[in-house]
Amino acid sequence: MTLSSTEGKGDARERLLARLLDAFDGTLPSPEVSLREVAARAETSHALLRYHFGSLPGVLAAMLGAQRSRDNEKLFKTARQGTFDDLVMAIWRTYTSPEQLSRVRGFFHVTGLAAYRPEDFREFIDSLDDLTKMLATLAEEEGLAAEEALTTAAVTVAAMRGLLLQEVLTPGTCSEDAVAMILRMSKG
Repeated sequence: MTLSSTEGKGDARERLLARLLDAFDGTLPSPEVSLREVAARAETSHALLRYHFGSLPGVLAAMLGAQRSRDNEKLFKTARQGTFDDLVMAIWRTYTSPEQLSRVRGFFHVTGLAAYRPEDFREFIDSLDDLTKMLATLAEEEGLAAEEALTTAAVTVAAMRGLLLQEVLTPGTCSEDAVAMILRMSKG
């Protein structure tokens, strides 16, 4: 079977992304490092990174997208076994664990870049509502109408992201109590 050049490029990109994820072991490179430094750590060339991801922000966005996808798979298992509140607390605990700090910082860094150049970060932007959809499904299962479930989920995710940003900027200021308050408010 012959692969088209597009399929081959996609496979190579995925292999390179897997190499990056392994090299950084669940973290993200700092935006202060160069593409060459990232390439050296992943034992590849910066030219390949540039070809497949365009730039360091492109590498960060791709890595973050893959890591978030993996997180969402685990969180989806929690969602199937629990309630809306259980999933919200699982999300909070996942992203406030100390080993997630570089990724959470990376999330806000890439989000800021995407605000200025959305056309360069379309895949990342499109993935931002994954948790909202998961939460909305649980809210519907718990009796909310579809539109209200989606609104409740969107507001909950937005509030958690705001608290995460506050936690990045001033560590130790947000706790599970703040998330519990969000949940109480979502119940009306």
